[in-house]
Amino acid sequence: MNCVLLATDADWLFNEVDAALADDETKVYRVASGRLVLPAVHELNPDLVILDLQIGNLGGVATSLALRQEQEMGRVPDQRIIMLLDRQADVFMAQMARADGWLIKPINSLRLQRAANAVLADKEYFEGMLEATS
Repeated sequence: MNCVLLATDADWLFNEVDAALADDETKVYRVASGRLVLPAVHELNPDLVILDLQIGNLGGVATSLALRQEQEMGRVPDQRIIMLLDRQADVFMAQMARADGWLIKPINSLRLQRAANAVLADKEYFEGMLEATS
């Protein structure tokens, strides 16, 4: 069974992710705070972590960086991370957070499935481009 961990405090977003990814072989688990992601990763050992950019008191960027740090210290297995961004301007933050992929909301099932499949296959999936700076 595949395990997806979603960190969001938005019920509508959980409903969309669950509808897009959950099936007989995949279960979507949810935490409503970024600070709950690391304990959930230890408990569930998810195949995929999906982080909403805005999750309570510890957002998606800080949570992604914390997971990467735990990986590098050997305290958690490698995690595949997708971030759900609010707007195009958030792409820079997702890149700095070292996410394996990101989508810009609103999301739909097809795009989310495409992103999940790519990231789970050790590929990257990015929507939006970094704007050139002068």
